Amino acid sequence: MDGLDGNMSIAGLSVLLQAGNLDPVQLAETTLERIAGYQDQAIFTALLGERALAEAKASGERIRSGRSRGLLDGIPVAWKDLFDTKGAVTTAGSAVLTDSAPAEADAAVVKALAEAGMVSVGRTNLSEFAFSGLGINPHYGTPKGAWNRAAGHVPGGSSSGAAVSVLDGMAHGALGTDTGGSCRIPAAYNGIVGYKPTQRRVPLDGSVPLSFSLDSIGPLARSVSCCAILDAVLANEPITALQPRPVKGMRLAVPTTIALDDLDAAVAQTFERALKTLADHGAVIERIEMAEFHDIGPMNAKGGFAASESYAWHRYLLTSKGDVYDPRVFVRIMRGEAQSAADYIDLLNERRSLIARVNARIAPYDALVLPTTANTPPKISDLADDKAFTTQNLRALRNCTLINMIDGCAISLPAHRKGDVPVGLMLAGAGGSDRRIFELAAGMEAVIRV
Repeated sequence: MDGLDGNMSIAGLSVLLQAGNLDPVQLAETTLERIAGYQDQAIFTALLGERALAEAKASGERIRSGRSRGLLDGIPVAWKDLFDTKGAVTTAGSAVLTDSAPAEADAAVVKALAEAGMVSVGRTNLSEFAFSGLGINPHYGTPKGAWNRAAGHVPGGSSSGAAVSVLDGMAHGALGTDTGGSCRIPAAYNGIVGYKPTQRRVPLDGSVPLSFSLDSIGPLARSVSCCAILDAVLANEPITALQPRPVKGMRLAVPTTIALDDLDAAVAQTFERALKTLADHGAVIERIEMAEFHDIGPMNAKGGFAASESYAWHRYLLTSKGDVYDPRVFVRIMRGEAQSAADYIDLLNERRSLIARVNARIAPYDALVLPTTANTPPKISDLADDKAFTTQNLRALRNCTLINMIDGCAISLPAHRKGDVPVGLMLAGAGGSDRRIFELAAGMEAVIRV
C-alpha cells in the first residue's frame, strides 16, 4: 500500500479498483491510518473517518455488482477546510468559526465528486481564510513542505494541507481554492501539479469566500491527467481521454514584464533549463513584453478585490471577534474598510479593460509560460518577522496573481530535477482555454524535468 499511496495516478488506482484487485474499504482504511499517523503534522484539521468508510463500502458494493460510477469510484479525496461537508464545521483554518454550526449540506464541488464515487477522507489545513500564499497558520499549526523537512520550510498556501496530503499519500487528489495562486503555489513548493480553472467553470456554492471576483476551485494531484479528470467532474463535463499535444510546434510566450523580476537563483536556473528543453524538443518560444501587467500593481494598491470583498464578508465577525484573527490576516482584510464604492467600481472597470487587452496580446500564442513563484520555499523560522513574511508572501503570490487578475486558467508543473529544491513552471491561457492548457501541459510533463 505504501507504493500505492506514494506514486499511483488516479487512473492507475482505478484500474485496480475496477478489476477487484483493490478493495475501496481497504484503500480507505489504509489512507485513514496514514492520516492518523501524521495528526501532529498539522496537515488535516479533521478526519472524516465514518463518512469515508461508509462511502468506500458503498463504492465496493457498486463495483462488485457492475454499477460502478466510473473512473473516480472508490478514490480517496481530501477537502480544503473551506468547503462544506455535511455534518462537519467549516473552520476556514480559523479559530473564529470553530463554534459555528455543522454544515447542513455538502458544497457543490463536494457533492459533485461524491456523486462520482470519490471517498472523502478529511478536511485539510490552510492559511486562515485562505489569505496567504505561504501556508502559515497560527491556529492549527503549519505543515512542513516537501523541501528539506528537517529544517522546516513552508508548504505554500493557502491550500497547504491539500498539497501535503497528496504528496504524502494521504489522499489521491485534493481540492483547493485559488484566488491568487492558492492551488498553484503549494503545488510548486511540493513538486506536484496544481490547477486553477477559468473561474466561471466551477461553482463556488458552499465554500467560504475570500474574493468572489477572483476565487476559483481547482485540484491538486500527482499528474496533469489526474487534475484533468477531477476538473472535468467539477465543471460538469464528461471525462475524456487527455491527448497530450506534441511539444514540437507549440507557440509559447514568456512574459518579460514583472514575471521574471527578482527570481531566486534556483527558480531562474530551473526555468531557463525548462525553456531550453522545450525549445530543444521543437517548441517556438518568444519572449514578449506585457505592458498590461504594469497596471495590476496600481489596481491592487488599496488591497484590490481580496480586501474589499473579504471585508464585506467579515465585517460583522471583525466587530465581535477581531482579536481572534491571525493579525497578519486581520490587517489585510481591514484594508477593505477604506475602499469606497467608487474605488470598487473603478476596479471592476479597470479589470474588464485589462482582460480584453491581455487576451488580444496573447491570442497568437498557445499559452504563456512563466515561473509559478519568484521564490523557493522559505524556512518557517525565517518568517517570524512581519516584514520578512510580507516580502516572501508577495513574492510567492506575484506571478500567480497576474493570471487571476486576467481571469485566466493556469497549471503549475514540477520543473526541478529529483533532489533539487522544488520549482514550478506555470502554463497559462485566457479564460475558457482550459482544455488546451491541459493538453499542452500533458505534452510538456514528460520532458521538462529531464
